[in-house]
Amino acid sequence: MVPVPLLVPALVGLAFLLLPLIALLVRAPWRDLPGQLASPEVWQALRLSLLCATSATALSLVVGVPLAWLLARTEFPGRGFVRALVTLPLVLPPVVGGVALLLAFGRNGVIGQWLDAWFGVTLPFTTTGVILAETFVAMPFLVISVEGTLRAADPRFEEAATTLGASRFTAFRRVTLPLIAPGIAAGAVLAWARALGEFGATITFAGNFPGRTQTMPLAVYLALQNDPAAAIALSLVLLAVSIAVLAGLRDRWMRAS
Repeated sequence: MVPVPLLVPALVGLAFLLLPLIALLVRAPWRDLPGQLASPEVWQALRLSLLCATSATALSLVVGVPLAWLLARTEFPGRGFVRALVTLPLVLPPVVGGVALLLAFGRNGVIGQWLDAWFGVTLPFTTTGVILAETFVAMPFLVISVEGTLRAADPRFEEAATTLGASRFTAFRRVTLPLIAPGIAAGAVLAWARALGEFGATITFAGNFPGRTQTMPLAVYLALQNDPAAAIALSLVLLAVSIAVLAGLRDRWMRAS
């Protein structure tokens, strides 16, 4: 028997989380939904969102997996501080992240001014800027997932490979990567989903230009001001993607429990 003092607030919390989603489904313009989703603007935003989220995830994999290995397998001064910095984008307001990206990679930014002067590269308000903004907010999810998997994996397998003549990189590639593949996959899916739903850093650093930087969350925000039915339709697409991500990770969570 569940104690009433625990059951009541638990049900209130559950209702608080579910009611907005139920309201979204109840108020959805189901009859007009095919027409709403068939508009060129929707497909343009969806295509750009998928492209940028996938590119951001790929970039996160390239630099995030080695970073997770560094945090999990090596000892160096200030490792705890570095880990805190890596996870900072998880709690940092996305708009602040966008401002920080502007100050770093903007045309007059710390690094951006040299990119513009030496290579003629301008990152803000471009599709590449969207990818950078999404990578900034999504990569910590990948790093945390992979680092946790690495800490759970037995390092003696790597040590055995090195004693047999394998280099550290070969041991990582041939032994460690297969062991932590589920963690990498889970982290990549979480990073992809976070990148797909990114709004604050994207609109601050990359703007809201249709066909170039207007992703699905930005399209929802714009449609909400002019066409609420279209905003609901776009929100349903993002909701469906989120549910698919949770369904894909369900088996991993069940095994972990």
